[in-house]
Amino acid sequence: MTHNKSKIRQSFSAAAASYDAMARLQKQVAVDLLHQSEMPTSQQTVLDLGCGTGFLTEKLADHVAVENLFALDIALPMLHRARQRPALTRCHHICADAEALPFVNNQFDWIYSSLALQWCSDLSAVFKGVQQCLKASGKLAFATFGPATLKELKTAWKHVDDAVHVNDFYPSDHIEMALQRTGFTSIHLNSRLYTLSYRDVWALMRELKGIGAQHVNGRQSQRLITRKHINQMIAAYPKQFNGDIIASYEIFFVQAQL
Repeated sequence: MTHNKSKIRQSFSAAAASYDAMARLQKQVAVDLLHQSEMPTSQQTVLDLGCGTGFLTEKLADHVAVENLFALDIALPMLHRARQRPALTRCHHICADAEALPFVNNQFDWIYSSLALQWCSDLSAVFKGVQQCLKASGKLAFATFGPATLKELKTAWKHVDDAVHVNDFYPSDHIEMALQRTGFTSIHLNSRLYTLSYRDVWALMRELKGIGAQHVNGRQSQRLITRKHINQMIAAYPKQFNGDIIASYEIFFVQAQL
């Protein structure tokens, strides 16, 4: 799966100011990830990989000494937002790519990541880097989107053309195989389908733009998308009895250990 890192960085940088106000799913998933994970101890060293504006990092700061807490993101404006959280002023903030981690070997006891790894083109490269910078018996806990995410939007666009208008996401077997290839054991993956309600399709698209998730991987349409095409998609999008729409988000929660 190919992603344009420059476009991803630009999208999330542009969304830094609006992200917290619009990231209702992202906040809930981060909370659910922690509820499903064994929490680190105060003296352990922890990395939040793809930290965004620091919502999950701040939750981790309740359990970990802040001098042992690291937050990494590819978008510098996101890190600036994270640094403004009072609990994270002394946290280590690093602007870097998850596929090229800038850490020494055996540095972390725990690595967490919430809804960030789906933007990586090579999961094996990510997990290899994670494996190298985790300590012996180190643990990885992350949440990522599954293929059923935004299935209603994908189906609606199929009434317009055969191009890719919505991101594809890694299936569970691909994630598990990538973890196994890089030496992880005790891999536990479970999925959960979240459904969010929106006033209309425009509200959904505004939210996706507001959190920086409008980047599309795969075979995109080469033609200009006009208002006519968008209206065709909207007309095909299934409505609820009250006129609202829903959007589905498949989330994989994964824990693995070296």
